[in-house]
Amino acid sequence: MQIKANEDLLLIIDVQNDFCPGGALAVADGDAVVPVINRLSGLFEHVVLTQDWHPAGHSSFASSHPGKAPFESVAMPYGPQTLWPEHCIQGMPGSAFHADLATDKAQMIIRKGFRRAIDSYSAFFENDKTTPTGLGGYLRERGLKRVFLVGLATDFCVHYSAVDARRFGFDAVVIDNACRGIDLGGSMAAAQAQGAEAGVIRIAALA
Repeated sequence: MQIKANEDLLLIIDVQNDFCPGGALAVADGDAVVPVINRLSGLFEHVVLTQDWHPAGHSSFASSHPGKAPFESVAMPYGPQTLWPEHCIQGMPGSAFHADLATDKAQMIIRKGFRRAIDSYSAFFENDKTTPTGLGGYLRERGLKRVFLVGLATDFCVHYSAVDARRFGFDAVVIDNACRGIDLGGSMAAAQAQGAEAGVIRIAALA
């Protein structure tokens, strides 16, 4: 697949300490994506990072719901919400990008999940699917047409971002060897099916 310098974006999703081994919400083998992503960054003219950025006591934390445990679900005004361990709290070490991740080429960092009452998986919308982050408008203003997605986790923030990229009218390509998933209750299979239905392209690697 040929990269087009003036049309393509590398979107690096949530490669943060809390999602890597040893972190509060670690994705198995999550740090293995770092050298792959660093190599890919060198191929792209346009690079954007996302960063999970929760205030303490965020509504998506199980600790904010007495009697609830991580990975249970609750009903929120915007729909079902999986409850998570406390993670990526603003300014804490867990919210920082992995130390070995090359970030110098990033032209923009989208922080998400900072609204206390609503979670945010996608780089484009909050979980209510209506509150935009501004990324869609930014890409349109830059004239970009295709989004290549990498990072953590395949079946949550990468998946939701890819589907929403399609909602905005961009082509979306998930690079599998630069992602790792959680697979919570069949979430990997669901993400693959929903992504395919939305027109998301998945490739094993980008040479």
